[in-house]
Amino acid sequence: MRTPHSIPPSLRGRARVLGRAGLPILFLGLAAGCNTSQVAHYRVPKGSDSAAAQAMPPMGMPPGAMPGGAGAPAQAHLQWTLPEGWTQEPGSGMRAATLKPPVAGKVDVSVVMLPGTAGGELANVNRWRNQLGLPPLDAAAEAAQRTVVRTKAGELAAFDFTGTGKGASRTVAGLITTSDGNTWFLKMDGAPGPVGQAKPAFMRLMGSIRLD
Repeated sequence: MRTPHSIPPSLRGRARVLGRAGLPILFLGLAAGCNTSQVAHYRVPKGSDSAAAQAMPPMGMPPGAMPGGAGAPAQAHLQWTLPEGWTQEPGSGMRAATLKPPVAGKVDVSVVMLPGTAGGELANVNRWRNQLGLPPLDAAAEAAQRTVVRTKAGELAAFDFTGTGKGASRTVAGLITTSDGNTWFLKMDGAPGPVGQAKPAFMRLMGSIRLD
């Protein structure tokens, strides 16, 4: 805090106007100004920022829509039985797991969980078709393409689409909304030949799903 001898020239005139009785008020204001420069230190537990970020729902999503969020049912985990020769790797990002069938050629098998209905069955089917360069389906045409797989986790809707043209890809995919309100996607993409070779085992894998 400034002493009376360190009053800036710009304030000396005000001091003369205020007189002796007004000096305490002037010095009180200077003291308040000095206090604002103090720095407060807070100890933040390690990892608290990341924990808070994980608990925060994405923009536009209500808290109850997050798996395990406030008001949400307990999240269940999907389990499956790997066919002979298949291997499994830990997922990353939105993937719960990456699966690898024992076939030569380009094949990618993913397991993904999204909260809620994730846009609904028809929207996801048409998204897959768009990735293959195929036109969208209406509800009736989509239902005609659906294969229902009955599992211990409920009914899974499976689809098989192949793109057109040179270098076309094929997608075999299934989706199921489980009792906890989340939607799981099991999807195999790749060259038509390898995907067709792995499809029977992949259908058995989808049929083996269950909740822990």
